[in-house]
Amino acid sequence: MTYTLSTTITLPWAEAVDRARDALAAQGFGILTEINVRSTFEAKLGAGAADAVGDYVILGACNPDLASRALAAEPEIGVLLPCNVVVRRNKDADVTTVEAIDPQTMIQLSGASSIKEVADDAGARIRKALASLGETAK
Repeated sequence: MTYTLSTTITLPWAEAVDRARDALAAQGFGILTEINVRSTFEAKLGAGAADAVGDYVILGACNPDLASRALAAEPEIGVLLPCNVVVRRNKDADVTTVEAIDPQTMIQLSGASSIKEVADDAGARIRKALASLGETAK
């Protein structure tokens, strides 16, 4: 089993990040955290490391209803929250990749049936968000 859901889009970098935020919001996800990996690498490791990773942002997306249901079922599941969504583009790439952790991964880590219900719902929402960006999510 792969652990990500992903799609590629041909939008310019900044527009791809904005569209990813909008697509997640349309599915009820807010962005709790945002990590600009390129900027962090440049500040901590230098320009070479930043260039090697390319444009790379991690969005910490959270749907409050889904998070509440998951935490009520199994408080330890919080270590997997928020749902990380990566928007990345290599220096010479023509496309931007948008990918998220597949919520089905939670099922493999938890035996709670209510976690399966949350993972199914979250997965459907993330797939819709990715599909709305352009090409079909895989």
